[in-house]
Amino acid sequence: MNVKLHTPKSLKMGSGMSSLKQFLLSLFATSVSIALTFGTAAIIDYNAKQKEKREIVMMVMYDMYNTLQSMEKNDSLFREAIRYQKRLAENPAEYSLVKTAVEMSHYFPSADYTETVERIFSTSIETINTVGNVLFTENVAEFYRSRATYKSIVCDSIMNTLKTGSPFVTLQGTLDFDFLEYAVVR
Repeated sequence: MNVKLHTPKSLKMGSGMSSLKQFLLSLFATSVSIALTFGTAAIIDYNAKQKEKREIVMMVMYDMYNTLQSMEKNDSLFREAIRYQKRLAENPAEYSLVKTAVEMSHYFPSADYTETVERIFSTSIETINTVGNVLFTENVAEFYRSRATYKSIVCDSIMNTLKTGSPFVTLQGTLDFDFLEYAVVR
């Protein structure tokens, strides 16, 4: 069995291009091809990581904004409650157990935020690696610790006080309830 291979003209002797020159040209073409392939992949990965970083930071910042709005709302409720207590102190004849209990129930704080973003940010090391900024990560972690402290000291402690005692059953109890003890902004 005779197999005849076809050799291109450029590779035949006397074609004017030496084997070394052909090898170098082939090596250059292969190198450019590899550089373009891996370079393009690196650029695409870099851009995707930057987009993920921006999305994570925006998600955390939006969560922080919502939390601060909730805290400001609670402090506004505290101020309204203090005004109500002042009106009762000025005119004790307005006191009625049912009316006061209903009125005061509007002023109790609530933690109107979800902890989903916090869990995503805190539990995934990949999220922290994607952000890549240690100072930002530490500040976010401190914010979430402060938010948990706020929930515990302000929201939960007022609810525990209400469950264990009945501060609004009497006029004196209503007037003695200290909302400033729980307020963040004084």
